[in-house]
Amino acid sequence: MAATRQDLFQRLSALGIETTTVEHEGFMTVEEAKAGRIAHEMPGGHCKTLFLKNKKGDLFLLVALEDATVNLKALGKALEAGRLSFGSPELLMETLGVTPGSVTPFALINDSGNQVRVLLDRALLEADLVNFHPLENTATTAIQPGDLMAFMVKGGHTPEIWDLARLE
Repeated sequence: MAATRQDLFQRLSALGIETTTVEHEGFMTVEEAKAGRIAHEMPGGHCKTLFLKNKKGDLFLLVALEDATVNLKALGKALEAGRLSFGSPELLMETLGVTPGSVTPFALINDSGNQVRVLLDRALLEADLVNFHPLENTATTAIQPGDLMAFMVKGGHTPEIWDLARLE
């Protein structure tokens, strides 16, 4: 059974991680979020999270600032993973317990088998705060990048840091 937003907040609290959450209308894409912009309400880097797979069935979660250019062909080559494509909604739900539009690094709380390889863009780590959906796309939660890293590591994931700008 997938963790709820309340389960996530309890885990963050147990880890001593402070966050701020703002409720808003649901956004399915970065473009929709920009159009309905909550940035004036929330400082920090607004982000995108992509659930990817390759033909061998390897799974990846790519996390970057919303304006980062993602060259999937170059990334697949750099990872020696071959061609990358988006994972299906069914695979996303099965693996991370979220639906399209709610993909977030917080969903790693549901990846108890550590099936997903986590890729973070270096630029994201330079922000004071980063913003993600808390398992639902009707809210956005701000967290310090170091605390996000701690959340992932304590959950058994070791994020790989990539410089997406250099992969173009």
